[in-house]
Amino acid sequence: MRKTTLLAAGLYAGVATAALVAAPAHAQESADEGTAADTASADDNVIVVTARRREERITDVPLAVTAISGGELALKGTQDLTQIAQEVPNLTLEVSRGTNTTLTAFIRGVGQQDPVAGFEAGVGLYVDDVYLNRPQAAVLDVYDVERIEVLRGPQGTLYGRNTIGGAIKYVTARLPDETQVKVRATYGSYDQADVILSASTPISDTLKIGASGARLSRGGFGDNLTQPGVENYNKDVWAARGTIEYDDGPLFIRLSGDYVKDNSDPRQGHRLLVGQFSGAPVLDSVYDTRAGLNVVEQEVEAYGGGLTIAYEASDTITLKSITGYRKDHSTTPIDFDSLPAADLDVPAIYRNKQFSQELQLLYEGDRISGVLGAYYLDANSFTAFDVALFTTGALPAVGLPGLNAQTLGDVDTETYSVFGDFTFDITDQLSLSLGGRYTWDKRSSRILRTTFVGGFSDLFPPSTATAIAVTSDFTGSDTFKQFTPRASLAFKPSNDHTLYFTYSKGFKGGGFDPRGQSSAAPDLDGDGDRDYDDQFEFLRFSPEKVDSYEFGWKASLLDNRLFLGLAIFKGDYTDVQIPGSVGFDSNGDGVSDSFIGITSNAGDADVNGIEFEGKAIVGRDFAGAGSRLSFNWAIGYLDAEFNTFIDSFGNDVADERVFQNTPDFTASASFDLGLPVATGIVDFIGSVSMRGDSSQFELRGPLDQDAFTLVDASIVYTDDSDRWSIGVHGKNLFDKRYIVAGYDFVTATRLGLEGNLTGFYGDPRRFYVTAEYRF
Repeated sequence: MRKTTLLAAGLYAGVATAALVAAPAHAQESADEGTAADTASADDNVIVVTARRREERITDVPLAVTAISGGELALKGTQDLTQIAQEVPNLTLEVSRGTNTTLTAFIRGVGQQDPVAGFEAGVGLYVDDVYLNRPQAAVLDVYDVERIEVLRGPQGTLYGRNTIGGAIKYVTARLPDETQVKVRATYGSYDQADVILSASTPISDTLKIGASGARLSRGGFGDNLTQPGVENYNKDVWAARGTIEYDDGPLFIRLSGDYVKDNSDPRQGHRLLVGQFSGAPVLDSVYDTRAGLNVVEQEVEAYGGGLTIAYEASDTITLKSITGYRKDHSTTPIDFDSLPAADLDVPAIYRNKQFSQELQLLYEGDRISGVLGAYYLDANSFTAFDVALFTTGALPAVGLPGLNAQTLGDVDTETYSVFGDFTFDITDQLSLSLGGRYTWDKRSSRILRTTFVGGFSDLFPPSTATAIAVTSDFTGSDTFKQFTPRASLAFKPSNDHTLYFTYSKGFKGGGFDPRGQSSAAPDLDGDGDRDYDDQFEFLRFSPEKVDSYEFGWKASLLDNRLFLGLAIFKGDYTDVQIPGSVGFDSNGDGVSDSFIGITSNAGDADVNGIEFEGKAIVGRDFAGAGSRLSFNWAIGYLDAEFNTFIDSFGNDVADERVFQNTPDFTASASFDLGLPVATGIVDFIGSVSMRGDSSQFELRGPLDQDAFTLVDASIVYTDDSDRWSIGVHGKNLFDKRYIVAGYDFVTATRLGLEGNLTGFYGDPRRFYVTAEYRF
């Protein structure tokens, strides 16, 4: 066991589950498909996927996957990636604290709340098979999407990057066979005005091109009362996407690129406490702020591209290459205290870039099917920020006016891995799947921390500050190697039932805490000084691992009108990584005048649970030609507990710690009633989602969110020609206020003089109209 902290990010044992497709998706059959859970078709109410690189009914697939089609997302008025968490069990997707487009993702308690460089994600996010290495610019807007897939449990034997908790895949739509122009517009509450224009055309029998552009805007849910004209929780986004596809039968090539520019105003939190130094009152609206930090603008720019090449070498072998490149840059003024004074202000800079290459050999025979692959990732993550404690520095006891701690972390990641997964049909009823992955991760870090006085540092010019001390200047690297196997046994007592048992091992590499302070390292090796070896061990954290066991049952009943999926799972989670920050008293006067990052492998935990999902087609043509009625539901229960949690004093405090972002209960239910009207059909859609109590951090505090329920509804008319549709959507109809993230510098560690406790809230009640027309 190693050092730990009182403020931390997510953890959990990633485990597999049984899931059913939430709704049928459109037909897919080209060679660019093939990552886990690629939906193929849904003819005659039979949901078909290619989760194991071949078309199969989802009832037959012993994998943990939920796939939501683009058609269903459009009917419900889904606008960004985070909204799908309302209908997938044990999934948490949030906008990360003081940002607009940084994603916080947890699957069954495994995730990563801290977005700074140096920490790996517990949940992998993919855009068309390209893994996104960083969470910045990852709150993807939903447009021109074929489907969004969620895989729960350790991934890595079938494709891409190894992930310990699960994977989310955002799949853009394939280009149609005919020339098409599509316009989709939205107008609604808070002056929301979105326009998405898509166009594509075939150039020849084998070549197609297409492009999309989006302008997404919305006024703020609140205002900045200190900075006139600045809104809070607004949206100001430009986005574009382009695609070229070549398909001559055995050879398929797809080149795609995307770009997003976010100029939204800074998202600032709501103070939950009266200012203990200034006496500033708590504001009435949770969406208003009095934040005064303005030394840097809120801005996010991200772009990337992918090249997929697939070649059918024979009837049984397909060769595939996936190349990806991404780059993003963002600046954000995070005002932790949400007050005019710089009691705890953090302007931040994030820069990330990555190159990835994946090669696959897909084999499909009479009794044996599977994949062999290799994956390479070369990535750089740069995070730099000031921590301005100007009011603390002005205290006579401190005597450092304009006190500011600058932190810079520059992290290189180089990854090589080989993987494979094959299924052997022992008999027509019994099959065995065996897979494995060997991963070689190298992490190289530069950590620089400098104390300034006189204002903000040279990161944010013009600067008048003076550097008075360098508290960290560390460069180090380490390599982490791991073999992670997977085995699954599936039994089909009949054609409509599948029972399976799966074991899988998950792994997430270690690294160095980019906010660590090397000068605070103790004499760990006992040689009488705090040398490089002590700093290395103090800043380093080890990989975490999980052993996952799952028993599942899937069934397709009543002439394929009822789909059921049940999973019982157990996860043994070891060497859990807990990153966080604690206040630091550099001069021993009893006042925290800085902070240090401490990341530990705090201990081990058990994460056990049950999930039950299904879809029922209750009526078809029951009220006239074209009518329909269907229900979807999902229920998740988690029992997540630490067995060991060693704090910074060496004490086991497991009974005082909880899993963050991990409600013990999640549930959702929805219906879609379609009735023929005039020359089309009207869909009446209603949904309800429930989440149990959850904690923002491992130590319970005032930011913890009690159980709550959200209710949405939509009415959508679609013409029979499928050329146009119009819909009205209502979100959070009962206007529930609920905390999704926050900063707590009062419960475990005090930083600043005001009592800095701020919360960020989910969207209020909204109504909007969408209209789409295809030329």
